[in-house]
Amino acid sequence: MKVFVAGGTGALGHRVVRDLAAAGHEVTATARRDDWAAYLKGLGAWPVDVDLFDTAAIRSAVAGQDAVLRLTTKIPPLAQMRRTESWIETGRLRNDGARLLVDASIVEGVGTYVHESIAFVYADGGDAWIDESSPLDVAKARPLREAITGEANATRFTKWGGRGVVLRFAGFYAGDSAQSLEMADMARRRRTALIGPSRNYFSSIHIDDAASAVIACLQAPPGVYNVADDEPLELCDFMRSMAEAAGAKPPRKLPAFLGPTVLGEVWSYLSRSLRVRSDRLRAATGWAPDVPSAREGWRRIAAEWAAAGGTAR
Repeated sequence: MKVFVAGGTGALGHRVVRDLAAAGHEVTATARRDDWAAYLKGLGAWPVDVDLFDTAAIRSAVAGQDAVLRLTTKIPPLAQMRRTESWIETGRLRNDGARLLVDASIVEGVGTYVHESIAFVYADGGDAWIDESSPLDVAKARPLREAITGEANATRFTKWGGRGVVLRFAGFYAGDSAQSLEMADMARRRRTALIGPSRNYFSSIHIDDAASAVIACLQAPPGVYNVADDEPLELCDFMRSMAEAAGAKPPRKLPAFLGPTVLGEVWSYLSRSLRVRSDRLRAATGWAPDVPSAREGWRRIAAEWAAAGGTAR
């Protein structure tokens, strides 16, 4: 296939480019810096510097492609997540950027459009498993509202006659991701904390497994698919596993009433219990995560960091 990857140098995007190229696909991917362009070339992809809000440039980039993957996000640093304005660029990429990509894909006759989204849009499910038919709750958090409005572009693409796929990813983590490294550094400096009991389920997915899900979905019917590992952990277990991997003490504890003060509107969804399952994607494609749970994933990351001489430090 000829595949265009918007967001080809992100934590997820560069893995998808790597795996697509390794599988023999012809990959074109966005890169805004010379060093990243050189990296993508080394993977066997063709890098392009495209303004994703320029209609003519996007049309030129997607012309002749079989599939367009929108993997563009700009997640703010952990310390800035509570600030609503920190999510403006991600919201713009999820909506305006997605709209322009779909418009161009329709005009140029692209067959498949894949849209990156998030699993945090679901309502608190308690101990119950959450699938794609579970109720949503996006009213209290702008990033969640913008995630759902962005997904509508994939639906529009399917109504036109293409194959629009939405992937709702659980929380990303990996040994080389900026956010995971930041979490580890904060844990070592005793700047992370569990707010309240933190016994809510927190679904996660190692970014390598997220990348394999993107490639698997190129053969999936149109629709919405959850992407999460097999064994969601309670948030307290996830954070303790992360701290252990970083060689840090267990996180401190803060009373639950401080949640809105510390995290702002992010608290409205990080405090939810989201036990997400990926059965629909498994049934459609045969995909399964290599890392079954974050407990195992953080162990692997600890070994990676140790072999690299303590990357987390």
